[in-house]
Amino acid sequence: MVKMIHYSSTVEVPEGVSVQVDGMRVKVRGPLGELERDFSHARGIVIRVEDNKVVVEGFYLDRKKKALVGTIAAHISNMITGVTKGFTYKLKIIYSHFPITVQVDEKNRVVRIKNFLGEKADRTAKIYGEKVKVKVSGEDVIVTGIDIEEVGQTAANIERATRVRDLDRRIFADGIYIYERGVGIEK
Repeated sequence: MVKMIHYSSTVEVPEGVSVQVDGMRVKVRGPLGELERDFSHARGIVIRVEDNKVVVEGFYLDRKKKALVGTIAAHISNMITGVTKGFTYKLKIIYSHFPITVQVDEKNRVVRIKNFLGEKADRTAKIYGEKVKVKVSGEDVIVTGIDIEEVGQTAANIERATRVRDLDRRIFADGIYIYERGVGIEK
């Protein structure tokens, strides 16, 4: 197995964003908020900040560790994008049989889907993370936040809550589906 002697990846830090590195814990602070992430699982990788750049590097890396350097750099880049612009996922409510009602329960941090396929019991989807906002406007459900993983997981939970089993998907296309992912928080 051939090992690479030195491999590094850099991430630019834009104006108005501060990045602090404490060992393998990275904290990014920007105009929309603050995100913190622990990369201590990545042994043999070094993260440091030098003049408006975050450098992720490693020495004597095999291909898995080399891939890990790029993955950590991508996570830090997503954190910087999150605290500057934010993330938005849009989902569409689709029904052909029974009208679906979607309500956001902020107190319990869940999305309630009522009357899905005529069911009497509500289906629920957990809102993941404290900083994620879910808004229902007409036929759309809009999920916004600064952490891409929390926003994506919340959207996936909503989509999965309306999964149809044991019925023909060509006829029963009812559900809530992700149709757009983007950077920037919509009002």
